[in-house]
Amino acid sequence: MAGRLVVAITSQDIGARITTRRRVPEGFRDTVGILVSWEDGLLKIQKRDGTVVEIREESLVAAKVVPAAPPRPGRM
Repeated sequence: MAGRLVVAITSQDIGARITTRRRVPEGFRDTVGILVSWEDGLLKIQKRDGTVVEIREESLVAAKVVPAAPPRPGRM
């Protein structure tokens, strides 16, 4: 049985860690990070390495809030 793709985030989730899947010309691309803004149909997500990814709202096929990232080994 296949899973259902759902966009389960809103602008109220700014500051939360989210995962997204969006359609790109090559197929799909996933991004995980902190939702830093959502204005005029453009989401900005800050990844763990500090880079910010901009995603057009209409390209989203799935998204949800996820728990905080677990600590990385050797880093406390």
